Parts: sequence; structure tokens; C-alpha cells
Amino acid sequence: MAAALAARSFLTFLIDKGQLMSRLIEKDGNLKYALAQGEACVETISPGEMIKIECEINCNAGVITSTESKITPDKVKFPFVNPATGPLFVTGAKPGQALAVTIHDMELDEIGYTALFPGAGMFPDWVRRKEFGQHTRAMRVSDGFVHWSDTKKLPIKPMVGVIGVAPVHGAVLTVDNGVHGGNLDVQEIGPGCTITFDIHQEGAALYIGDCHALQGDGECVGMGATEIGARVTFSTALIDKPKRLTWPRIETETHIATLGCARPLEDAMRTAFEEMVYWLADDYGFTEAEAYLFLGQIAEARCTQMVNPKYTYICKVAKKHLR
Repeated sequence: MAAALAARSFLTFLIDKGQLMSRLIEKDGNLKYALAQGEACVETISPGEMIKIECEINCNAGVITSTESKITPDKVKFPFVNPATGPLFVTGAKPGQALAVTIHDMELDEIGYTALFPGAGMFPDWVRRKEFGQHTRAMRVSDGFVHWSDTKKLPIKPMVGVIGVAPVHGAVLTVDNGVHGGNLDVQEIGPGCTITFDIHQEGAALYIGDCHALQGDGECVGMGATEIGARVTFSTALIDKPKRLTWPRIETETHIATLGCARPLEDAMRTAFEEMVYWLADDYGFTEAEAYLFLGQIAEARCTQMVNPKYTYICKVAKKHLR
């Protein structure tokens, strides 16, 4: 095991896949359609323990079985999409701390799909639900590629769409998101990433699901990027809560990133930038004003999805600017 990076509050570990020894948590009987306060946890895990968790495809399990499979209206029952496996009780986790989840590896199924489905997407025709009609494109995913057609192969970039902890109170559907995480749909949340959450409940109650083999910015198609079932290998760490951590924070080998989820889209962007100003000021020696000015020069920012009830925007800073 090699320690790749050290953030100021935690370590991100990148591990050779051949060295991964993990405990398996199966999806069967453990799928949920909301991240909920008070939900009975299905397993107990320990910080530092390597866990492999099975994640179901976002909907229609057992329907997308070949490249000829099609989505039909009777198989899509909103809001029962994006099942997440969990919740998992993290030993020692309590409010006032933060939970850092490092994703080490993702093993993908061999068939994924994307679909146009009236009412789900960037261009919802709220009244007639016509749009472009209903279309399914099921694809083979193998050898590091999404096989879009006989002549076009797209390199995979596996990611986890739904990841989060139990909210402060109540329940939030897995189609939605919030400060607890949930359906974030951020491409950076994949192997080599550490994402940190504010803990709201004893044990944190961690959920993971809705994996993608590939997703374009904006996730313009509401029924998915390349939706796919997967096995996600991850570990957790408990850390002191960063001074002004509200929304989840992301670290990769090259960047730190903050996010915000809101409608309208500009509010999500403002939140992501506000969170980055706080992080730079609290951990990297900037004043708030200097951090704001600095972002005006080097920020990397974009909308990762605008099809969920609340849109997601991220703000990234390259670590080379922080050394």
C-alpha cells in the first residue's frame, strides 16, 4: 500500500488492485431508495477496513441483460430508481466528526445502458411528456471501453453517482441530494478519490449506489450516462471535522474540489465557490478575499448534472497551485 497524497486533514490511499483484500457486502436485500435518518443499518464496518460493496444498476435490474434490451414504461417506477446499498454503520462515527470515504477500485458489469425517457432529462415537456420519444441504447462494456457502436469505442471513466450519509432528520430520496450527499453525479467520485462528509448520525449510515461507466458533463440524459451495475471497493476514515465543512469535499491526486446542489443552477455554482473560499482560507493560508481573487484566476468549475431535483456544480483547484 502506498500513500499517494496528504491533504491537510486526511490521507488518500491509492492501492495496487492486486493487493485489495476486502469484505463483500451484497446488494440483495440491502437496497434502499432513500438516505434516511433512523434506518436500520445492514452491516457494521470499521475505519480502515477494505470493503467491496455490490451496487445495482439504476433501474430495471434483470431487464437490461443484453445489447438488445429495451426500457419500457412499466419497468420504470419513479421515484424507485437509483437504489443504494446500505446503510452501513461505521464504528466510532459520531456527529461532530467527518467521514472520509476513499474509493479504491470499481468492477463493472458487462452491459450498461442509456435511455431517453419522457419527463427525465434537460428538456422535460411537463405537460405532454413527448420530447424525443422513448429510446434505449444498451451497450457492451469491456476491455476499458463502452462499445457505443461497431465503429465507436468510448474509454470508460467509472464513477459512483449516489454516495452519502444519513441526513440530519427525515429521508431524502436517492434521486435527490443535499449536504449529506446522495445523488451527486460527480465524475470525480471514482477510483482514486476521497470524499468527505459531515456526520449527522451515530455510525454515519453510509450508502453507495448508482454507478456509471461514463458520464458527460451535465448528464443531459435523465435516464443516465452509461448506467451499470458495479462492485465498489472502498475504505473509510474518521477525521476531525474541517472548520467550515458543510457540503461534501472531494480530493483526487491532482485536485481538491467542493460542490453545491441547488436550483437554479447559479445558486449551485455560488455554493461550490463559497465552500472553496472557506477551504482555502481555513487550510491553505488565504484570507477569504484573497481566496476569492485567487479563484478568479485558476478555478476549474462546471455543472456535472442538471437533471436531478437539485443541480450539481463543482469548483476545483489544482494542487500544483497550493504547494
